[in-house]
Amino acid sequence: MFRNFMGFCILASSVLFSCQNGNGTSDSIDDDGFEYTDERFADLQMLRYKVEGFENLTLKQKTFIYYLSEAALWGRDILFDQNGRYNLQIRDLLELIYTDEGVDRDDENFKGMEVYLKRVWFSNGIHHHYGCEKFVPQFSEEWFRQQVSKLNTDIADGEMNTICKVIFDPEYMAKRVNLAEGEDLLLTSAMNYYDGVSQEEAENFYGEMKSNYADKNHPVMFGMNSTLVKENGSLVEKKWVVGKGKYGQYLQKIVEYLLKAREYAEDEKQKVVIDKLVDYYRTGDLKTFDEYSIAWLDNTEPLVDFVNGFIECYGDPLGLKCSWESIVNFKDVEATKRTETLSKNAQWFEDNSPVEPQFKKENVKGISAKVITAAILGGDLYPSTAIGINLPNSDWVRKEHGSKSVTIGNLTDAYNKAAGSGMRNEFVYSQTEIDLLDKYADLTDDIHTDLHECLGHGSGKLMPGADADSLKNYGSTIEETRADLFGLYYVADKKMTELGLIPDTEAYKAQYYSYMMNGLMTQLVRIQPGNNIEEAHMRNRALIAHWCYEKGKADKVVEMVKKDGKTYVKINDYDALRGLFGELLAKIQRIKSTADFAGAKELVENYAVKVDPVLHKEVLSRYEKLNIAPYKGFINPRYVVEKDKNGNITDVKIDYTEGYAEQMLRYSKEYNAGH
Repeated sequence: MFRNFMGFCILASSVLFSCQNGNGTSDSIDDDGFEYTDERFADLQMLRYKVEGFENLTLKQKTFIYYLSEAALWGRDILFDQNGRYNLQIRDLLELIYTDEGVDRDDENFKGMEVYLKRVWFSNGIHHHYGCEKFVPQFSEEWFRQQVSKLNTDIADGEMNTICKVIFDPEYMAKRVNLAEGEDLLLTSAMNYYDGVSQEEAENFYGEMKSNYADKNHPVMFGMNSTLVKENGSLVEKKWVVGKGKYGQYLQKIVEYLLKAREYAEDEKQKVVIDKLVDYYRTGDLKTFDEYSIAWLDNTEPLVDFVNGFIECYGDPLGLKCSWESIVNFKDVEATKRTETLSKNAQWFEDNSPVEPQFKKENVKGISAKVITAAILGGDLYPSTAIGINLPNSDWVRKEHGSKSVTIGNLTDAYNKAAGSGMRNEFVYSQTEIDLLDKYADLTDDIHTDLHECLGHGSGKLMPGADADSLKNYGSTIEETRADLFGLYYVADKKMTELGLIPDTEAYKAQYYSYMMNGLMTQLVRIQPGNNIEEAHMRNRALIAHWCYEKGKADKVVEMVKKDGKTYVKINDYDALRGLFGELLAKIQRIKSTADFAGAKELVENYAVKVDPVLHKEVLSRYEKLNIAPYKGFINPRYVVEKDKNGNITDVKIDYTEGYAEQMLRYSKEYNAGH
């Protein structure tokens, strides 16, 4: 989340190349017979996650989770619309064709449309969830028009022409989010947060709002919960509130289930959290949202927790508008001991950071951290999700009240269970590094996530007068770079072994190797030939890896070597690499603390965007032979409520048997407010 900081920032894709089993097989079925892998299509592999420990919760806690889960699922269509104004209409038409009993399911056009629809479900729209490019349909426009004509719809010819243009014209609405330097980022992006508004107009509009806001020390997050439109030549902000506007009906249902959940809250503070959130949804008042965030931060005792709201801002190239998302979870008490150890020592890490003293926090406040078990994923966290969370977004709230960080343990576990050893065997330099990764990678991945979320995002401070939003389209990449570097620098520190979090002084090397391999090479499997790197997390990893590679080149700290005609990453000096991580962290923190747009642009454009076409071609060729899906996402469990004859809930049980298409069609039917 974190506007520019982005709280749900550790994406699972950042660790997939290192979370591989070393035995050459996949352990996708556990001892209880739980199957972690499901169907695969296009570049996607569907997984299931196990909600371990749910059966041991009290009935009150189970019921609380059930109602919060319903609130989480009711925001799905909001995200579809935010990602593109035609997404819901296209999804509805595709689903009608898909479920039409008269359609020829053996037709190659139908098979192509089926994959296209599944990709639309996964990405909550017609653009790739990670790369933001528009999907290329593997079915003809003529066939599509014929199928729609058979349906009982009242779609007009002009409207149909527009829909076909959106789907089939590769140049129209080509990118959901465009971050290309030198272009109007709003007019060239297909996201649906602005209507007829240029980048300059939006920046001036919100810049004036900020300059006119009276309380300079406690600014609200302008624009996060609204659409900015142009009406009769004037800019108008239309807020998303209960019962009004395009998301009003969905927010009404979300509030309805939040209030039902309130009856089962674990303490009075948790009821206050829900009350503040409901007030915010009803009014759209951003000051109320800050009050909710503070109340949520202060509520650390309950086992069950949740996030629900307009939070992620990756979908807006200006980093202002926030997409809707939700996660319901409960604490993994045993695993939380490691994150609590980090949070208790937060001041030590801040004091010993390699950044300049004026950019450090003198008094680190309110950092809480835990490992959680996800119970349901919704909105921008479903089906593709993060494995770490750091909130709230507001700089001043974080400074004065702290932050709350989580590592989502059961999702990481699901990725590990579903992974095979193909990537490791193909791309790792030698058996020495393979053995290193086999022994330590799962642990160091978790620790790096903990450091990134718990301490990385919570570290450092803005200088007086600096506005993080000034980093614009580079802000998210800079913030993710900052948090990743914090984790990389400290995972190798002897303090980690003293705290009992790292077993020995060799373990950190697994994280260093997997990170550099990913940033320099293996993440390229997610890029189409001829494209640059667009997504903020991928840019972050490329920036770190390429900067350190270049700066350490003279001393051969890291090399790109050839062996048997293949390219590999070889690290010769791990200590020197740590020094480079620290040097870059100091540089990035200065850029963030001073809101140095020029400095951010220079680093991102020089190290994070461009792709070596020769290396890219080689990586894609080697990867294709492995037959592995580069992206993974989740099918949610289904919560089944049991009631007595009086309608009272007597138990809530979990059903893991629902299929991907079955779940998506049910969600479209049951969580539809008549968009």
